[in-house]
Amino acid sequence: MLQQSLLHTYKRYRTLHTNDIKALPIVILMPHSACNCRCIMCDIWKSNLHLRQLKESDIRDLIATLKKLETRQVVMSGGEALLNPDFFLFCEMLRKENLHITLLTTGLSLSKHAASLLQLVNDIIVSLDGDEQTHDTIRNIKGAYQKMSEGVQYLKAINPSYRISARTVIHRLNYKVWKRIIKSAKEIGLNQISFLPADVSSHAFNRPILWNDDRQLEIALHEEELPELMQIIDELLSECQNDFLQHFIAESPEKIKKIYNFYSALYNKCDFPYKKCNAPWVSTVVEADGVVKPCFFHSEIGNIHNNSLIDILNGQRAKQFRKNLNVEKDETCKRCVCSLNLPAWLNPVVTTKN
Repeated sequence: MLQQSLLHTYKRYRTLHTNDIKALPIVILMPHSACNCRCIMCDIWKSNLHLRQLKESDIRDLIATLKKLETRQVVMSGGEALLNPDFFLFCEMLRKENLHITLLTTGLSLSKHAASLLQLVNDIIVSLDGDEQTHDTIRNIKGAYQKMSEGVQYLKAINPSYRISARTVIHRLNYKVWKRIIKSAKEIGLNQISFLPADVSSHAFNRPILWNDDRQLEIALHEEELPELMQIIDELLSECQNDFLQHFIAESPEKIKKIYNFYSALYNKCDFPYKKCNAPWVSTVVEADGVVKPCFFHSEIGNIHNNSLIDILNGQRAKQFRKNLNVEKDETCKRCVCSLNLPAWLNPVVTTKN
């Protein structure tokens, strides 16, 4: 067992120091392209009529690569992954390979799928946008907060030790209620909450055409709002010290301050916060139509309907991308809101902490 562990660590080390993927700890799958929310800061729901979804045969083919590359965790993202009618079949197939399954979800159907979730999904990360009124406004779904809250509490009532955490995108529509978001997370019964700024400048989240300035300003804080954001962060750091010490808030105080720096950088007041990220070397994203990306924010490198995942990851296009990628200077990386840095020796399971 020790020998296998050391070999896996060596393969991950080699991957991080070459352009060949020898081991791939994390794979993000998007089982379904549609979403059951209509979030203000996301465009995924705008293509709900153009349904795309992964099939059983896709998962079966992917498993061959996951076994070869000794993948440890599969993150189910979306869209809303639970909308795929074969979602739990996928989970059964993946669990047979001893893979850790994490679900990113809107939380609207947790109660409906409680038994299967507790049996087949290792942990859940829900989206939390504010207190009840703010959350429902941002989600554009009446009762979204209540459904998510009731679902979390129902799962916790069955299994109190089951891990459910939250991820919150902080932007101009909810930054004023930041402290109430933390309070809401505690009232709901979540294990942890994580915060990140809003992506307003990439093609991610179903944006074939980049947002124009007016659209970006609907979500990004305005320049005149930055002093208030700083004041709120200062208050949060002072009043929530125990939440940081106990890791109820996933990020360190320093990372929370970087949310201010991110929005400040949009107005050229400072550089975008430095990120140490190796996502293209330790993970990959497979979208509902089979498109493979090195991360959420970079461009397509192949499609599993044309080639196997391992051939895509170690094909010339992907290897050239990794060889040429300078995370410190690349404009997409500099503006990235959700980096991943996974050393070769670290447990690969992703929680809410970035």
